[in-house]
Amino acid sequence: MGKDKIRRFEENATFRCVVQPEFEEIFRKDYRLKGRWREDFFGNPNPIVLELGCGRGEYTVSLAERFSDRNFIGVDIKGARLWRGAKTATENAMPNVAFLRTRIEFIDSFFAPGEVDEIWITFPDPQLRKNRVKKRLTAPLFLERYARFLKPGGAIHLKTDSQHLHAYTKAVAEANALPVEAGCDDIYGTGFADSVLSIRTTYESRFLAEGLPITYLRFGLGGRTRFEAPAFAPDEELCFGKG
Repeated sequence: MGKDKIRRFEENATFRCVVQPEFEEIFRKDYRLKGRWREDFFGNPNPIVLELGCGRGEYTVSLAERFSDRNFIGVDIKGARLWRGAKTATENAMPNVAFLRTRIEFIDSFFAPGEVDEIWITFPDPQLRKNRVKKRLTAPLFLERYARFLKPGGAIHLKTDSQHLHAYTKAVAEANALPVEAGCDDIYGTGFADSVLSIRTTYESRFLAEGLPITYLRFGLGGRTRFEAPAFAPDEELCFGKG
């Protein structure tokens, strides 16, 4: 492990905004903050917004700057990456920002029913190999996890450069009759991007430099707790590598 990465891990441990539970604290059990993030961590009754797979935390921090009346939690397993957002939040004394270092597979160990108001998923791994579709953050198994804590009527936002992931998520929504509130397959080329959607992460800037269109989808879970996988058309199957 490089010295810079070690330094970041050590510094994360000093940041109040970083929550790093041990495996034993969450495996097959609820974490101590579940149902108590507002009272015990943020100290206010404001809505909670998650960013799943937050990377460097750029979107989490930018949203928190724009909406001081909401609490934002960036979630990622890569401590050396989320360090950047945590350091910015610490240096700027941002009381409405937290970073949770954990695998998203364990996310429902952290939040109680109705505790989360919105979910953002920004530029996740599209998992293009056919045998990894279930690992997509908008796959049925993940939606079932979100349904355990997303409040009724709460929105899920997907922003991605992957046309395949965008199309797949629309197919999931259609297969489960989920309410799709907004969608666009090129938010900058069509002028769809508002001040929030125009927030650019480091990865997004790279994708735009490569000429890739950025897509967006906002949908709800429609009160469902179980979700079905969509059927794939033959031509859609071709987008997957062998696996």
